[in-house]
Amino acid sequence: MNPTVLATLSICSYFASTLLIIRNIDKSRIHRAALYSAWAAVSMHLLYIAIVFEHNNGFNFGFFSTSSLVAMIVALLLLIAALNNPVEKLGIAIFPMAAAMLILELNFADKTQPLLNYSWAMDTHILTSIIAFSLLNIAALQAILLAIQDQQLKSHPPKRFIQSLPPLQTMESLLFQMLGAGLVLLTISLVSGFLFIEDLFAQHLVHKTVLSILAWIIFSGLLMGRSRYGWRGKTAIQWTLIGFVLLLLAYFGSKLVLELILHR
Repeated sequence: MNPTVLATLSICSYFASTLLIIRNIDKSRIHRAALYSAWAAVSMHLLYIAIVFEHNNGFNFGFFSTSSLVAMIVALLLLIAALNNPVEKLGIAIFPMAAAMLILELNFADKTQPLLNYSWAMDTHILTSIIAFSLLNIAALQAILLAIQDQQLKSHPPKRFIQSLPPLQTMESLLFQMLGAGLVLLTISLVSGFLFIEDLFAQHLVHKTVLSILAWIIFSGLLMGRSRYGWRGKTAIQWTLIGFVLLLLAYFGSKLVLELILHR
C-alpha cells in the first residue's frame, strides 16, 4: 500500500478520535468509537513506519522521523494503558500531537540513517530510550491533568470534565505507576549507553547524557520521596514536569540544534 495514503488515513483517524473524545469529554467513559479510531490510527501509523523502513532499508533517525516514531509509541502506550486504567482522556492532547508529527515527517523527512548499521546493543539503547521517553511523556501529561484537577477541586465547584475524571488519589497512583515504569526503562537506556557508546564527546552526546542523568536523579528522588515521606500533590507534579523538561531537552533539544540549526 502507498505509505502516503496510509499516513493520510492515520492522520484523519487521529483527528477523528480527538473529536470524539472532545464530544464526550464530560462523560465518565469515552465512547468506544474514539478508541477504535485511535487504534486504527496507531496501526496505520506503525504500518507506515514499517513500510518506509523496509523501502529505505533502514530507519531515519532525523528530528521529524524520530518525533513521529515517539508520538506513535506514546499513543500506543496510552491505548494499552487505557485497557485497564481510565487514562483515555489524555488522548485529547496525545492524538493531535501524533497526527502533527506524522504530517511533519511526511513533509520534512531527511536522509535515512539505517538502523542496520548499529549493533544489537546500540539498538537496545535506542529503543529503550525512545520507549522510556514515551512513557514519561504520558506521565508528564498525567501530571498536568492532575494539577488542573487539584486546582479545580480547591478553588471552586469543578467543571463537568473534572467531575468525570477518576478520584484524585487514583490519578496520583496512575502517575506514579507510569513514573516507575518509565524510570526502569530510562535506567536500562543509561546503562546501555555507558556500556556501548565509545566517545560521548565526539558524538555530541555529552549534553544529552548529563540532562538524562539529571532527569533520572529527579525521577528516582521523587519515587523515593513518595515511598519514604509520602510525597504527593504539587511536589509530585512539579518534580515530574521538571524531570520531563530535562528529558525533552536531552532527546529533542540537542537534536533540534544539531540538525535544524547547525545542520550536522
